[in-house]
Amino acid sequence: MLIENSSLSGADIETADFCHSSSVLDRAIASAKAQLLGLQNPVGYWVFELEADCTIPAEYIMMMHYMDEIDTGLQRKIVNFLRRQQSLDGSYPLYKGGEGELSCTVKAYYALKLAGESHETAHMRKARLWILARGGAAKANVFTRIMLAMFEQIPWRAVPFIPVEIMLLPKWFPFHLDKISYWSRTVMVPLSILCSNRVAARNPLKIGVAELFITAPELERQYFSHVNTRLGKAILVLDRIGRLMEPLIPGKVRRKATAQAQDWFMARLNGYDGLGAIFTAMVNAYEAMDYLGIPADNEQRQIARAAIDRLLVVKDDMAYCQPCVSPIWDTGLAVLALQEAGLHDHDAQGPKAIYSALRWLADKQLGDEPGDWQVQRPNLRGGGWAFQFGNSYYPDVDDTAVVAYAMMQDDSEEFSENIHRAANWIAGMQSNNGGYGAFDADNTHYFLNQIPFADHGALLDPPTADVSARCIMLLGKLGARHLEYRDAIDRCLTYLRDQQEPDGSWFGRWGTNYIYGTWSVLLGFESVGIDKQDPGIRKAVAWLKSKQRDDGGWGEGNVSYHDPGLRGEFSTGTAFHTSLALLALLASGESDCAEVKEGVNYLLKNQGADGFWQDECFNAPGFPKFFYLKYHGYDKFFPLWALARYRNEIRRRVG
Repeated sequence: MLIENSSLSGADIETADFCHSSSVLDRAIASAKAQLLGLQNPVGYWVFELEADCTIPAEYIMMMHYMDEIDTGLQRKIVNFLRRQQSLDGSYPLYKGGEGELSCTVKAYYALKLAGESHETAHMRKARLWILARGGAAKANVFTRIMLAMFEQIPWRAVPFIPVEIMLLPKWFPFHLDKISYWSRTVMVPLSILCSNRVAARNPLKIGVAELFITAPELERQYFSHVNTRLGKAILVLDRIGRLMEPLIPGKVRRKATAQAQDWFMARLNGYDGLGAIFTAMVNAYEAMDYLGIPADNEQRQIARAAIDRLLVVKDDMAYCQPCVSPIWDTGLAVLALQEAGLHDHDAQGPKAIYSALRWLADKQLGDEPGDWQVQRPNLRGGGWAFQFGNSYYPDVDDTAVVAYAMMQDDSEEFSENIHRAANWIAGMQSNNGGYGAFDADNTHYFLNQIPFADHGALLDPPTADVSARCIMLLGKLGARHLEYRDAIDRCLTYLRDQQEPDGSWFGRWGTNYIYGTWSVLLGFESVGIDKQDPGIRKAVAWLKSKQRDDGGWGEGNVSYHDPGLRGEFSTGTAFHTSLALLALLASGESDCAEVKEGVNYLLKNQGADGFWQDECFNAPGFPKFFYLKYHGYDKFFPLWALARYRNEIRRRVG
């Protein structure tokens, strides 16, 4: 245990604390490090499971019935997974421990029924009653209603008008593919083919869910009752006018648009990694290929299906489908943790593993391949990394910053060209407001979130504090030697200061939530060299300290996306959030404060016998308020990173 109170002087306390706890700390770090090294793929990368809510495994079952390609053994394992995720009230939440969510529950119910679960069983009855108590399936979100329309459970007027002719719209038009996020593009283009042609699922068992509706679907008139803004209602009127005019679209125009949509998504199929390397886009593309008459034995179609199946996590008695995979991100963060842990170690395995990982990452860097980001930055040379094994059209600056930063910790000059290209690409991807979106620059046409298709509120990829902070973390480390990045750094710092919340925290777009955002920014500020007495830093430090729990840990739930009043709070501490808070405080010069010592104690006390930690909660949003994720690696490499950083800070202080 670390010493929490002492009558010794400040310098003596530091020395006593470290001497008293160094063996415990060293053993904890060594154990976590050995375990992490043991999970490295022989090729050099790390990849951990990336779990989402039950919509993705439910949609996998629906895809099998849509295509009449039913693997009953696999289906039964997915059913086992779905059954285990159901809440006591019959609903399905968007994240473990969360409240039930209507659309997720509708999809899970339908998938279970397609798989042979009787609607008379207790768990199905509970789900059905829960759905009906909340207005029935007619109140589900757009993507769920599109699925219901494809399975002929509701009329097509119940879903937004998504004509394939969007492919022909000029760039000046209010809506254009280039104005929406990469994930929206890859999902929408093949989906527009299916929706324009009202393609019906094969549904060989003819399973329906009429029992989930209060009003008969053909009589229901309130499918868009959630649209309540003036702009949203105006766009809905245009949507209905467009649907009325659809029969007037010449066949020649529709064929041209369909061909253009097909060419667009076929060019981006991305081999065994799939369209956009994300599940929903991959399924839409696969189903569109079927509608377009691409035969089942076609190599591209077979690869498209194989790409979907590579997302499956299959265990002895259960299975689920991931929304995507995260090897670049996992590997970059694992390397940063190991580099911190290895600063004073002399074992041979660590450096060899780190070099192997960096070498693998270097080979994954993208150059001048075609990419949608080039629409906004046509003269910028490539140099980014994607999130997944392969996603050449869609590198992102967040992964790029982490990987290049990890390469900068290497003493050799072997990766200098990789780093230089990455930094130049990141600097060039800066948006006009000084911040960074993940995949595109200036993806800020906010009015598009009002269109009926965008009821998830995530049609865009605008700049965010967490991504922006990662960018200056890299550019700041390079800044002393490369003055050409100074302007980008200064503009980003101005953006980040503007984004700080009144209480001192920052919002976390890609990790839960304000603790994640604050960690991101404080590490960025440290890299840039902001004085640790800076008022913004002190305010953030005070906020973090105020959120520490009585047990010494920190935690934050995804409910903070729905209620900002709960930011930085949770029913329990987590190894992930405690690690982020510690790293943020250490980056702010707080290595000798009581809160840091208590946080370190929390991690030491909660480390498992296997050297790792175990957090049950989901720790990141895909889309805040609508879609959440659990990175299974976060409770493995972040605690190692935090403990190692603490040890290194204390060693520096005591000499």
